[in-house]
Amino acid sequence: MAESNFVDFVKIYCRSGKGGRGSTHMRRVKYIPNGGPDGGDGGRGGHVILRANRNLWTLLHLRYDRHAIAKSGGNGSDSRSTGKDGQDKIIEVPCGTVAYNAETGEYLCDVTEDGQEVILLKGGRGGLGNWNFKTATRQAPRFAQPGEPMQEMMVVLELKLLADVGLVGFPNAGKSTLLSAISAARPKIANYPFTTLQPNLGIVSYRDNHSFVMADIPGIIEGASEGKGLGLRFLRHIERNSLLLFMIPGDADDIAKEYSILFNELAKFNPEMLDKQRVLAITKSDLLDDELINLIEPTLPKDLPHVFISAVVGSGLTQLKDLLWTELNNESNKLESVSYKDMVHKNKDITYLKAEIEEMGEDEDFEYEYEEMDDDEMDDFEDDENENNNLDQ
Repeated sequence: MAESNFVDFVKIYCRSGKGGRGSTHMRRVKYIPNGGPDGGDGGRGGHVILRANRNLWTLLHLRYDRHAIAKSGGNGSDSRSTGKDGQDKIIEVPCGTVAYNAETGEYLCDVTEDGQEVILLKGGRGGLGNWNFKTATRQAPRFAQPGEPMQEMMVVLELKLLADVGLVGFPNAGKSTLLSAISAARPKIANYPFTTLQPNLGIVSYRDNHSFVMADIPGIIEGASEGKGLGLRFLRHIERNSLLLFMIPGDADDIAKEYSILFNELAKFNPEMLDKQRVLAITKSDLLDDELINLIEPTLPKDLPHVFISAVVGSGLTQLKDLLWTELNNESNKLESVSYKDMVHKNKDITYLKAEIEEMGEDEDFEYEYEEMDDDEMDDFEDDENENNNLDQ
């Protein structure tokens, strides 16, 4: 996939269908005088539905289809015939997509399992036909309900990749090299900062035909949680990971200090990420001899599993996979017990959301034809609703 084709943030316009109008038809059949009302109900307006599709890996297709508009319901007709329901508009998105209200920043929903569907906007109910309003004292009602109006909303869709292990580290820490060494992924690798400009996923094979998914994101720098570098844009992709693998080069001046900086950036971005299992990998260990390794080990953070690796020469990779598999299958962090449905999503700060929309180039004006219920229809609808409420009482 070309780098420019990875889209994980998009803003779209959604509009459900309005309900069909009820019919005011009177039955007129030969030899049946005073046939009475037989106007049918209007059809339901179409919903706007968000559906997860495991065959999609990006939101690129929505860049060129920014209007999700459902069909309106059909009007009722004679013989108590109900109007046709409006066709739903289904938005196919990758698993792990989260939806927010672009105007308020309110969290709407997320879809994580293939085939999971969530109704973003409900279609308007169809209006009742005049046969519903027939009573002993009102045997020929000559009115019916109009359909409910549509709903509309500007929606921001944000993709958060689903993976078991997320790689966290500064630029040039060897994250992409490790991913290419233990999986079939082929991320771009070069000797300069921010070589990785998009997240990469790789499937790591393990013993007895087992495997787990590893996600590589662009390097994090100090201040990433405040918008510096590329980290803030891609930190969302490790929010769903079961385990975080911190990677720090062995030639760093102070490994513990660099780990602390990365840890604090994650805490500022989302404090809930601190509850995840963590493992520390000291990369580029081919530059270290046994004496240096013995000097470094006492300075590493306590109670944090660590391993010395070199993806270039292949040393320590088997031990790393063993450690990752063990941590992933701990009683406190079994993959089977991880439920993405139980994740707590917070509303976005509207100021930050607007800045992010502008940064992503998603702030252009949307041109669309707005179908609005006229004043007479709205008055009729409100009067009929009030009258129905009174009759129910």
